[in-house]
Amino acid sequence: MDGLGGAVLVGGTSSDAGKSLIVAGLCRALSRAGVRVAPFKAQNMSNNSVVTLDGGEIGRAQALQAFACGLEPSTRFNPVLLKPGSDRRSHVILRGRPAGDVGAADYLAWRARLRAVVVDELASLREDFDAVICEGAGSVAEINLRANDIANLGLAQAARLPVLLVTDIDRGGSLAHLFGTTAVLDDADQALIAGFVINKFRGDPSILEPGLRQVEAITGRPTLGVVPFADDLWLDAEDSLAAPVGRRVGPPRSFTESGTTPGTRLRVAAVRLPRISNSTDVEALACEPGVDVTWVDDPAGVAAADLVVVPGTRATVADLEWVRARGIGEALTERAARGRPIVAICGGFQMLGRTLDDRVESGRGRVPGLGLFDLDIEFRADKTVRQVTGTGDGLSASVAGVPISGYEIHHGRVVRSAEDTWIVDDRQGPEGAVRGALRGTHWHGLLACNEFRRRLLADVAAEAGVRGFRAAPDTDVDAERRRQVDQMADLVTEHLDLEAVTRLIEQGPPRNPPIIRHHLAGS
Repeated sequence: MDGLGGAVLVGGTSSDAGKSLIVAGLCRALSRAGVRVAPFKAQNMSNNSVVTLDGGEIGRAQALQAFACGLEPSTRFNPVLLKPGSDRRSHVILRGRPAGDVGAADYLAWRARLRAVVVDELASLREDFDAVICEGAGSVAEINLRANDIANLGLAQAARLPVLLVTDIDRGGSLAHLFGTTAVLDDADQALIAGFVINKFRGDPSILEPGLRQVEAITGRPTLGVVPFADDLWLDAEDSLAAPVGRRVGPPRSFTESGTTPGTRLRVAAVRLPRISNSTDVEALACEPGVDVTWVDDPAGVAAADLVVVPGTRATVADLEWVRARGIGEALTERAARGRPIVAICGGFQMLGRTLDDRVESGRGRVPGLGLFDLDIEFRADKTVRQVTGTGDGLSASVAGVPISGYEIHHGRVVRSAEDTWIVDDRQGPEGAVRGALRGTHWHGLLACNEFRRRLLADVAAEAGVRGFRAAPDTDVDAERRRQVDQMADLVTEHLDLEAVTRLIEQGPPRNPPIIRHHLAGS
């Protein structure tokens, strides 16, 4: 691949079709073959983000895809990130930095600016890499949004990208989705659809083959792969919708594994806040054998667990009101009074203070917190966004002498605290709070630190009276992430026509593609 690098857009017939995993698999497969490859998602809407080395924010899926390429996360890979704070407005992160809030009605004013940014960034990546694997957003057939689109066919038209259309067959109706999604597009957009990928298939592919031949006959486009269902790919979910109430987090094998003797397993309840952010924090706990993590939204779930995790949120004050209305606030207060373990992260930590003064996110001003910690929170317009890598950048961050790493993304600051601090951070000073079995911090990613997590779980087991629990000595979250990325690459290598995909990357959209005419045309 000489000169300007090639590129392809992986679009979907729906949200959660598996675009992110297909992109990560392609990135890893090409990287293993010696191709200089980078991921790209022009516009992402997610509250699950990570911090880049230069202090910016990008969507978690693009960080995983960068990992698959052997690259550090970069704001180049996701230049526009929308973080929903309500059903109508989102916080805009532009090239990694806060750029204001936007609603559906005023998005038009942003369109030209954002389009220029994403087109420029993709062109820059193509100058530096042999191949760029772009991920679309939602469905490419959201024709009501087409005029303002910068993430799907709007981007593909601007950069002349061929489009691979991915569908989730596990939901049913995929063959109709492939046809309908293609047919509803106008002629110019249809011309960019180069082929189809069936994802999450269970069973014998030969049974599907007649349908694939018929779809090719009526659309003129081949199916370039049928990727089987892999239920052990679960880390780094980008969408908080992947955290429904009652869902167990982690690999399915952990749900039926041996060692279910009472008193040997830890039950973890993760509170499913309405505007949850960085829900992936709890995934590190689910990597541990003998730890059962479940999303809950009721007082009973909070009361029954050995450990409760209150995660981050994009709207702390609004979610605090929800916590109170659901009776979860009272359940947390009762747990704290009984010395039952709670770990609160970022927005969850802020809720446990005495007061929150928020004139930034909610505009509500001073409101009472749950009062479990004797500290006060003040929201400020300037946002704390930083990555901390333990001792690697010349600082020492630790908990009880154990080196740790993590990252911060928040507007709220602790402005007064009478509590013992949890984290020793030589650069920023003490961080977080601890009172007996109650622990809180603004740091995300802390639970992915292996030695720290093992010690925390040992302490939690003792506090909860689970005497038979022993944390595994060899659980490694990064190694599990690496294994899953390699599995994604193995799946696409075995089940996709990589030669055909590579030709698309190198040669661009198909020449003289067929256009589907249907009875609604011109109506």
